[in-house]
Amino acid sequence: METKMGALDAQVKPVPNGVGGSPTPSSHAISPSPPVSIASPEATLGRHLARRLVQAGVGDVFAVPGDFNLTLLDHLIAEPGLKLIGCCNELNAGYAADGYARRRGVGACAVTFTVGGLSVINAVAGAYSENLPVVFIVGGPNSNDYGTNRILHHTIGLSDFSQELQCFQTVTCFQAVVNHLEDAHELIDTAISTSLKESKPVYISISCNLAGIPHPTFSTDPVPFFLSPKISNQMCLEAAVEATATFLDKAVKPVLVAGPKLRVAKATESFIELADACGYPIAVMPSAKGLVPEHHPKFIGTYWGAVSTPFCSEIVESSDAYLFAGPIFNDYTSKAVIVQPERVVVPNGPAFGCVLMKDFLHELAKRIKRNTTAYENYERIFVPGGVPLKRTPKEALRVNVLFMHIQRMLSGSTAVIAETVKILYSYKQICINEMKYNEFNCYRYEFQMQYGSIGWSVGATLGYAQAAKDKRVIACIGDGSFQVTAQDVSTMLRCGQKSIIFLINNGGYTIEVEIHDGPYNVIKNWNYTALVDAIHNGEGKCWTCKVHCEEELMEAIQMAMGSKKDCLCFIEVIVHKDDTSKELLEWGSRVSSANSRPPNPQ
Repeated sequence: METKMGALDAQVKPVPNGVGGSPTPSSHAISPSPPVSIASPEATLGRHLARRLVQAGVGDVFAVPGDFNLTLLDHLIAEPGLKLIGCCNELNAGYAADGYARRRGVGACAVTFTVGGLSVINAVAGAYSENLPVVFIVGGPNSNDYGTNRILHHTIGLSDFSQELQCFQTVTCFQAVVNHLEDAHELIDTAISTSLKESKPVYISISCNLAGIPHPTFSTDPVPFFLSPKISNQMCLEAAVEATATFLDKAVKPVLVAGPKLRVAKATESFIELADACGYPIAVMPSAKGLVPEHHPKFIGTYWGAVSTPFCSEIVESSDAYLFAGPIFNDYTSKAVIVQPERVVVPNGPAFGCVLMKDFLHELAKRIKRNTTAYENYERIFVPGGVPLKRTPKEALRVNVLFMHIQRMLSGSTAVIAETVKILYSYKQICINEMKYNEFNCYRYEFQMQYGSIGWSVGATLGYAQAAKDKRVIACIGDGSFQVTAQDVSTMLRCGQKSIIFLINNGGYTIEVEIHDGPYNVIKNWNYTALVDAIHNGEGKCWTCKVHCEEELMEAIQMAMGSKKDCLCFIEVIVHKDDTSKELLEWGSRVSSANSRPPNPQ
């Protein structure tokens, strides 16, 4: 992580081209906008930042106004290619930028100094853990206040203004404090380019009195800069491929496992190419669900230790060799080839740096011997999953029945956002069948695996839906999570979004109950549909309903997918407080056991 205040040695050299490596498929070549004359009021720091965001692929900035960022927001609004989405609070704005970046490849959020920055920082940490490039912009103090003994409002009462910066240093890969016009251009360019290169969030603070001031460095369209594409060291690539192929070709029943950093490496297509060539069974880590099509003929399920999909862990853990592509885990065995976005580690052998994952998988597909033994073992032991037991008319709705019907709603034109606990309900029931490997066109399943912040899904649904106008977002949210971040349903309505939200009401924090139960896990029940109706307040298109049984659920889904397809649909699903999956029961007991370990003897 780097922090720069004032002059900066540029990390990106300007060349006559657009922003390379833009995350959206259509944004690799950027056409400059018309020149701005030196006397133009548009030649300001704020407009420069706005144009750079647009060049990087941002079309929407999620914001909460405060007195330190108001002028900056004026200049962001003035940029034709940028839309400002006002959110109800900073935390939701950060979650929305997270969700937006998952679809567009980059997101942005703008808040005010300290009270806004410290409110949004939980979302920043989540984006950092999930390797998402998000530009977090803070309207900072007046530049004249730096170095004085003044105590400002919205601070903790110290004349040192660095508290916010210090907090952001551990959860961003670059921090730029812009309190001089002369180096603003360089600092902003470096921050945005670093976010794109590192696929991590960055922090930019802009003094409130600078955003509207013209300066010669902003007098024309921003000097186009080019992010040099990362390339593999050819000798390392060849050596890594040879060592890996030699190791895997000796194995009797090797397995491929996809991890979440396939997204960072943009290596999904190369992974599928390798899978097609080698014939190994394919599993995905839960945080990689949605990155690999589950309709692939060698797909065997989600690998998550004891709570894997049926028969998946048996095949993976009985394998004598694995290749993990882009995993996030704490430790691994000597049977695993670990392929990270720019590094390959071969068991009992060397590690190879400067090797891009997509290049490595592509070349390995040419070299590897085909071996279907492990998949044949899977076919021998596999028993198809059962269907929910026959229901009686008007029987209370069960969660497994709910997800059976959600599965039937899915297509290439939908995406699923799941709150953290809902992955433990749904990751087996929801199958990704869309046979498209392009990471931006296939059906997507998103959730915050690593950080697991309660309430994330509401803001993420807002941001993802704003970025994915071609898809209808289906969100699965628990009642406890919804109570944390419910306000920004109003922002969804203001933006005309048509998502379908399944609010699963079971009266408490189910995931915590299975770890360690207590009265603190029971929450006050809300009339959720009435709350959303009140938020709607007759403005925009919104439809709500409450369901208690399968018959009502089927009718609600038919409405949401039919006559109410142009509305934001909110379906409150009433289920029993103890209705959960065996995976959640197993996972909860393991977390409880891990958390309650006694201190090691000294």
